[in-house]
Amino acid sequence: MRPAKEILTRYAVLLLGAAILSFGLFNVHSQSGVTEGGVLGTTLLLHHWFGISPGVSEFVIDVICYALGFRFLGKAFFKYAIAASAGFACFYMLWERVGPVLPDLSGQPLIAALLGGVFVGVGVGLVVRAGGASGGDDVLALLLNKFTKLTLSKSYFMTDAIVLALSLTYIPAGRIVFSFITVTLSSFLIERIQRIGAPCAAAEQGA
Repeated sequence: MRPAKEILTRYAVLLLGAAILSFGLFNVHSQSGVTEGGVLGTTLLLHHWFGISPGVSEFVIDVICYALGFRFLGKAFFKYAIAASAGFACFYMLWERVGPVLPDLSGQPLIAALLGGVFVGVGVGLVVRAGGASGGDDVLALLLNKFTKLTLSKSYFMTDAIVLALSLTYIPAGRIVFSFITVTLSSFLIERIQRIGAPCAAAEQGA
């Protein structure tokens, strides 16, 4: 049985990560056209073609993916992952109501790619560090990391590549280059943050 203070700290880290992630996705990625990979990129794809809010599609896709990962990542992981997803959905809808607060970076894709990569990397990194997941792609990446020899960063990059290829249906090939920059940076930061001290590492999920 974990101390109440540790549990509260985990949830606080989860929500902080969800807030940072959703802020970057709304204020940088959605406004600049530099997409993300994985489920995050899928939500932007759905938003572009069908007008579905990422706050809604993210939650629905996550539930499906978490159902698949529940068996292998444990009950504790599932609990923290659902909390992170719900937090992301709520924060994203909050940012939608507030409106963009950062300058429009659509004309500066390299800056958007780097800044977006930092927001995603730090946000997801904090969520994973706390033992949860911010999206279904996190589940897939964690499973790849657990059952293969791939590092966490390489696992994230592989899951991102497929969505980036699909994103070519609405984003020019030249801009996808910047998307690869952002997913490379975010994958690197996720693994680095998750490894720092590892007090809440994903290895403890089944505890």
